[in-house]
Amino acid sequence: MKKMSVKKLTTMGILSSLAVILSIFAYFPLVPAVPWLSYDPKDIVIVIGGFIYGPLASFLMSIIVSFLEIVFKGGSIIDVLMNVISTCAFACVASYVYKKNHTKKGAVIGLICGVLCTVFCMTLWNYIITPIYYKMPREAVVSMWLPGIILFNVLKSGINAGVTLFLYKSVVTVLRRTNLVEKGESQQNLESTLIVVGIFITLTFICIVLSIQGII
Repeated sequence: MKKMSVKKLTTMGILSSLAVILSIFAYFPLVPAVPWLSYDPKDIVIVIGGFIYGPLASFLMSIIVSFLEIVFKGGSIIDVLMNVISTCAFACVASYVYKKNHTKKGAVIGLICGVLCTVFCMTLWNYIITPIYYKMPREAVVSMWLPGIILFNVLKSGINAGVTLFLYKSVVTVLRRTNLVEKGESQQNLESTLIVVGIFITLTFICIVLSIQGII
């Protein structure tokens, strides 16, 4: 395994700090049926780190960010576990696929796989953990699958996928101009057409969330 350069560690540290800040100051519920599940955009930053440096970077960042969230927001080791599983299911899977296929098609397929993996993993792990954490019967958790848990994770990961497509090229450009990322280190840039796709996906999921909340 290659040793991480100081520049790479610095960039990952900056991205992790940004992810923590977003998780602290930019979070809100998406689905009224599961008010204890709130959305924050930290996974977008972590998957961008994975797109630049690979899935191991996403994994390390997810652990660091999850533990720092406990420090600044409170919680328990179970919260760390669920955050790591959720983030890795999305970011590590997406960045692994993109690492194997450095094209716009690979990016889209990777993000779709990340969405599907997130929905599956979090449905399973909420079935296992939620009854213990909130002291409720598992039948109650099952009854919230479709109107709550599954819908929440579809919306959460869908928004993350759309915003990632929209922001990735701009973030990499900024990091290169500040000499934090070398041209050879980052994966192939996503084409401009995917930025439009990312905007469309993001707006679609935002409209769905607003309709669920009764705002539109």
